[in-house]
Amino acid sequence: MRILENPKSLITFLVTLTLALALIRNATAQSSSEMQTFFSKDYPGISIQVNGTRQADPGENITVGLWINCTADDVYVDYLNISFYGYRHFRYGLEKTTLNFACMMNNSLLGYHNASEQDYTMPIPNDVWDLTYAEIRLKYSIKASSPTEYDEIFPITTMRNVLWEELEKKLEWWNETHQLLNTTYWQLNSTYELLDQTFWESFQMNLSTENLAYLNKTYWELQHNYTALQGSLNELDNTRSAVAALAITTVIFVATTIYMIMRKPKQYW
Repeated sequence: MRILENPKSLITFLVTLTLALALIRNATAQSSSEMQTFFSKDYPGISIQVNGTRQADPGENITVGLWINCTADDVYVDYLNISFYGYRHFRYGLEKTTLNFACMMNNSLLGYHNASEQDYTMPIPNDVWDLTYAEIRLKYSIKASSPTEYDEIFPITTMRNVLWEELEKKLEWWNETHQLLNTTYWQLNSTYELLDQTFWESFQMNLSTENLAYLNKTYWELQHNYTALQGSLNELDNTRSAVAALAITTVIFVATTIYMIMRKPKQYW
């Protein structure tokens, strides 16, 4: 082969093959994570399987696939119907709502290994949450035997309850806030007890509103008295200054008088 003869072509081929296998594996993993088998059952002469989207958000589309395989000869299907429904959530209750209805087979004659598959894509209203459901109604017979009927109801895609998740987030935030407030409360309580002990050691009374009001009143009275005493002290200082000035003046006057007397000329008789 030319690829084997050319080393560069061989390397390019191997790299391309590796990338292709990786993409196929990735696509398979994504499909398996997004799709799920919700129903699989083997009836006499017929096998049925239902696959669908595993989870979706309200307002999105979901896809459900119905697969049927005939495992006997001369299977006559009177009807094979499938319907999908969910529940609308109101403030005071739930209301069943039909999402889709389909008739897959009607008056059909099947042969051995006759297989068929049908996909159904449907939008989901914004107010439909939690589980959605599928109902299969089947009536068939094998080789002109008496017809057999089956009615199967099973849950399928789960719709995320966005409102409930938001409430859970708010509740989680509230619990964290409550825990923080509770921790702060105990810290403040410990600080209060320490202040109360210090208050008792300093004033021989408990730290209460009445005692604080009493101490505040006493403080302002002392402040008033201090101001009055400060004024009296200023007046006393002024008086002392005046007395000192008067004393000095008096001393000077007396000294001057004595000096004048001493210098007065003596009279001789």
